[in-house]
Amino acid sequence: MILKSRYLLLFFTGLAFISNCIDAQTSMGRVLVGNDNVEGGTLSGQVSDKEKGNPLAGASVYIPDLKVGTVADSAGHYHFSKLPAGNYLIQVQSVGYKTITRTIQIKGNTIENFELTVFAIEESPVIVTGLSKATQIKRSPVPVVAVNHDYMVSNLSTNIIDAIAKVPGVNALTTGPNVSKPFIRGLGYNRILTLFDGVRQEGQQWGDEHGIEVDQYGVDRVEVIKGPASLSYGSDALAGVVNLIPTQPAPEGKMIGDILAEYQTNNGMFGGSAALGATKKGFEWNARISHKQATNYRNKIDGRVYSTAFNETDAALALGLHRNWGYSHISFSLYNDLQEIPDGSRDSATRKFTKQITEADTLRPVVSDDELKSYTINPLHQHVQHYRIYSGNNFTIGPGRLIVNLGFQNSQRREFSHPESTSTPGLFLQLTTFSYDLKYQLHDFDGWDLSFGVNGMYQDNQVTKGTEFVVPSYHQFDVGPFALMRKSFKKLDLSGGIRFDSRQFHNKELYTVTDPVTGFDVPVNGEDTLGANKQFTNYSHSFSGVSGSIGATYNFTEKFSVKANIARGYRAPNISEISSNGVHPGTNIYQIGNPDFKPEFNFQEDVGMEFSSKYVVISASVFNNHIDNYIFNQKLLSANGGDSVLVPGNQTYKFQQGKADLFGGELSIDIHPIKQLHFENSISVVYGNNKVGDPKLESDSNKYVPFIPPLHGISELRYNFDSKSHHIVNGFVKLQLAYYGNQNRVYLADNTETPTPGYALVNAGAGAGITNVKGKTIVNIYIMANNLFDVAYQDHLSRLKYFEFYPNDPRGHSGIYNMGRNVAIKVDFPLDFDLKKVN
Repeated sequence: MILKSRYLLLFFTGLAFISNCIDAQTSMGRVLVGNDNVEGGTLSGQVSDKEKGNPLAGASVYIPDLKVGTVADSAGHYHFSKLPAGNYLIQVQSVGYKTITRTIQIKGNTIENFELTVFAIEESPVIVTGLSKATQIKRSPVPVVAVNHDYMVSNLSTNIIDAIAKVPGVNALTTGPNVSKPFIRGLGYNRILTLFDGVRQEGQQWGDEHGIEVDQYGVDRVEVIKGPASLSYGSDALAGVVNLIPTQPAPEGKMIGDILAEYQTNNGMFGGSAALGATKKGFEWNARISHKQATNYRNKIDGRVYSTAFNETDAALALGLHRNWGYSHISFSLYNDLQEIPDGSRDSATRKFTKQITEADTLRPVVSDDELKSYTINPLHQHVQHYRIYSGNNFTIGPGRLIVNLGFQNSQRREFSHPESTSTPGLFLQLTTFSYDLKYQLHDFDGWDLSFGVNGMYQDNQVTKGTEFVVPSYHQFDVGPFALMRKSFKKLDLSGGIRFDSRQFHNKELYTVTDPVTGFDVPVNGEDTLGANKQFTNYSHSFSGVSGSIGATYNFTEKFSVKANIARGYRAPNISEISSNGVHPGTNIYQIGNPDFKPEFNFQEDVGMEFSSKYVVISASVFNNHIDNYIFNQKLLSANGGDSVLVPGNQTYKFQQGKADLFGGELSIDIHPIKQLHFENSISVVYGNNKVGDPKLESDSNKYVPFIPPLHGISELRYNFDSKSHHIVNGFVKLQLAYYGNQNRVYLADNTETPTPGYALVNAGAGAGITNVKGKTIVNIYIMANNLFDVAYQDHLSRLKYFEFYPNDPRGHSGIYNMGRNVAIKVDFPLDFDLKKVN
C-alpha cells in the first residue's frame, strides 16, 4: 500500500505539472522555461523542384522530434515560428518527389531552402521509436521497419495488427478476424511491447484471445523494432516493439480531417470513421470517432463460422500547445468492443456449428442460418473496454530537453460464459495502469547525442467480480533507469546504451465457495474462508535484470549501407505464467502456471544491408536469437496418454521453462523499371529450436519452438497513374501473390501443436483520388480483394485451427478454417481548410 500511495502521489503530481505547463502564461510554465521569450527561433524557406525550379505548393515540412509540421504555400514558402533552439531532423515531402531529410540547427531566424527531385524510390523513412531522437532507418543499426498510411489504406485488413502482418518478419496470432496479436520473428505475447503514440499499451496481453485495444482507423503509421528493445522500454520488449502512431495534428493555420466509410463482403463488415483537427498559433486539437461491426465470417469448408461477429466503437480527443520552450500534449481515448469468440462445437453428423444454451450443457442445438447471418452479438461473448489518458511533453531546459510522458489506462474485460445468466460475467478483469517515462536529452555536441532517464509503471489488476478465476488479483511496480548514446563520424553511425530493470510483484490469495442459489463460484474473505476452496496463494517476488545494446551503421555511399547490432533483452514472467490456475473462457484451456519461473534473457545478433538506386531497392537482414529461461505452454496428458481434462470441455496446459534458439532473416527486392511500375518482393523465414536442457529428454516431438510462422513470401505488381485532365490523382492498380510454406517444424509433444500445409493467396486492389476543378482531392475510392480464388486454408498462427470437438473425424477437416474470399470497398472524403480563409 505504501508503494501504491507513493506512485499515485507521483502520478498526480505529474498531472498537475503538465496541466500547469500546457498554458505558457502560468507561473509554473515560467519557472520551467523562464518565460515565452526563452531562447528559441524560427525556421522558414522555400520548397521547389530541383530540375525546373518551380515552387512546390502543398509540400509538407515536418519536425518529428517536436511533432510539428507546416505546408508550403502557393509560392512554395513555409514558416515555423516559436521553435525551441537546437538541432533537429527536418523531413520534407511532396507527392511524386523524393523525400528529403536534413539536420538543421535552429537558432534565431533560420532560413533553409529545399530542392526536391522526381524519383521513383522513396527516401529511407524517419523513425522515432526506441531512439534518443528522430533518425533515418538507413542510419539506425537496430532492425526497424516503418509502415506508412498509404500502405495501410491500400491493403485490405480487419484490424490494425492484421494490417501489418504482411511486413517481412511480422505475423499475427489470430482468434478470428478482429482478434490479432503481433508476432515478430517467431515471438509474441508479452515478449512484444505494443505502444500507442509511444505509450505502452496495457490490456491483459497474456491472454490468447486478448487483442490490441486500439482503433485501427486512428492509426496513421506504424514503426516496428525487430529485436530486443528492452533498453528503451523495459520488460515485455524482449523480442520487439510495435509503435502505433495516431493521426498527426494539422499543420499550422490549417483545419484537416476525413470522413471514411468501408464495407467488406465476407462477414458483411461495415465501418466508418470521422476525424477533424486544427492548429492555430501553436494551439492544436483533433478528434475522431469510429465504429465497425460484422457478422460471422465464412469459408467454403465451414460455411459461416458461428460466434465470430463483433461490434466496436472508438473515440479519441487530443489537445496540444507548441511554444519556443517546447510542447505539451494531452490525449484521451475510448475503446469499446463486443467480441464473440467461437468454441468450435459442432454436430457430429453434419459438422454444422452448435451452441451452448444451458449451464449443464447436456444438449447443444444446431445454429440456424438466420443466427449465422445476424449482426446481433450472442449472449456468450466478451465485452472489452479500454480508457486512456496520456500526456506527452518536451521542455527546453538548460543544455538539453526534458521529455515527460505520463499515462493512465483502465482496461475492463468481461467474458460472458453463462448461457442462463447472461448478465453475469464469468471472467471479469479490471486492470489499472499508471505509466511514467522521464528522459533528458543533451543538445548535440561534437556529433554526440546523449540521453538518460527512467521509466516504468504501476499496475493493479482485480479479478473478484467474476465467477471464474484463471489468474489472481495482483499489483506490480516497474522501474528502469537507462542511458542512450549515439555518435556520427560522417559515414559511420554508432549507437548503444544500458539499462537496469526491477519489478516488485505481488498476487493475492483467493478463496471461493459455491453460491447455493446460482451455483457459481464466488470469492470469500475472513472467517468465510474456513472450508472454502483456496484457488490462489499469496505470492511476492522481485524480478530484475540488465539489458544493453551496441551497434553500428556504415554508409559506403548514399546508395549502399551495412549495419550490425548486438543486444541483450530482459522479460519478467507475466501473471498467467506465474500464477494461473483455472479455465480461461474463450480458449478451451485449463491453464496452470509456475511460481518458480525466472526472468527470460536473450542475446540477439543482427546484420543487415540496404542498397537503393533509381531502379531498385534491396534490403536484407539476418539474425540469431538465444533465449535463456524461455517460457512456453505445453499440453498435459493423462496417465493413459490421452488429454488431461480437469474441467470437461477444456484441455489442460501448463507453462514450462527451458532454452530456445531462433534464427532467420528477411529479404526485400523492389524493382522500379519506370516511375509508375513497382514490382515488390519480400521473403522471411524463422527457425526455432527448443533446448530442453537434458539431452535424455530431447526428442523429435519437442525439439522445435511452438508457434513459429512458416516461410512467408509476398510478390506485388503495382502500377501507379495520374490523369489530371480526368480529375484522377494517386491512382493505382495492383496484383499480389502471398505465399506461405509448409510448417512441419512443430512442437508435437503431447499434441501441443500440429503441422500446417502451405498455401498461396491471390490478392488485388485498385484506387484513386478524384479532384475538383481546382485540383483539390474531394474523395479517395479503393476497391480491394483478399483470397480472390476462395482458397480453403488454415494459417499456422490461427488458434481456431485447434478448435475441434471431433479430432478423429474421418472426413479430413479438423478445426476451423480462415476467411474465404473478401472484397472491400472504401471511400474517404478528405477535409482541408485554410483557417485564414475560414476566418
